[in-house]
Amino acid sequence: MQLSILMPVHNEAERVAEALKQALAVEYPCEIEIVVVDDGSSDDTAEILSRMDDARLRVVTHPRNAGKGAAIKTAVASARGEYMVILDADLEYDPQDIPKLLAPVLEGHATVVYGNRTFGSHSAYSFWYVVGNRGLTTAANMLFNSYIGDLETCLKLMPVELYRSLDIHSRGFGMEAEVTGKLLRRRIRPYDVPISYRARGRDDGKKITWRDGVEALWILGRERARRLPGGNPRAVTR
Repeated sequence: MQLSILMPVHNEAERVAEALKQALAVEYPCEIEIVVVDDGSSDDTAEILSRMDDARLRVVTHPRNAGKGAAIKTAVASARGEYMVILDADLEYDPQDIPKLLAPVLEGHATVVYGNRTFGSHSAYSFWYVVGNRGLTTAANMLFNSYIGDLETCLKLMPVELYRSLDIHSRGFGMEAEVTGKLLRRRIRPYDVPISYRARGRDDGKKITWRDGVEALWILGRERARRLPGGNPRAVTR
């Protein structure tokens, strides 16, 4: 199996080199590639990426900033692996956790795996950020009668073809809710794996806001109201 690690990047000149260094240093249980999408960065991100030299790394560039969802869509379109996982370049997530997400798949216990963050005083920059995340996760669980642990986690691992079949339209952070809503609507229940997390604050470039939370809630409601093509409420689950 080959794993495609998809990294959307926008103005991360201070972190992207270290993020890639950490991701490339992990001992993975399978072959990997890292697909970086420079989403219209206006700082030195492009120059830094041009100096990175590793056969496992490929860079795709957006001429203008289009949003995280759009960057992931571009990355997925060029992914060569059978499986994919999203990894932000902001150093909030530890790529050493990716093999933990792969384990249930390689053992045949799961098809979709989410990294579940356990928030604490050292891993949450804002009380309201944690409450908002838990509120959205609870809303998803109520709407779809499920029990996932972390809707907004970046570390979502699944087959590339499954992600493509979801036909994600959200161009910004709303893609997280759309992915989860469409999976749950197909009755695909993600397997939860505990992961580490180190949040950054606004001063460090944190981009998500309360407006993204409102959008996510609307997306979840929209996806719950839809029916699968042909009226089939089920899909392959594990």
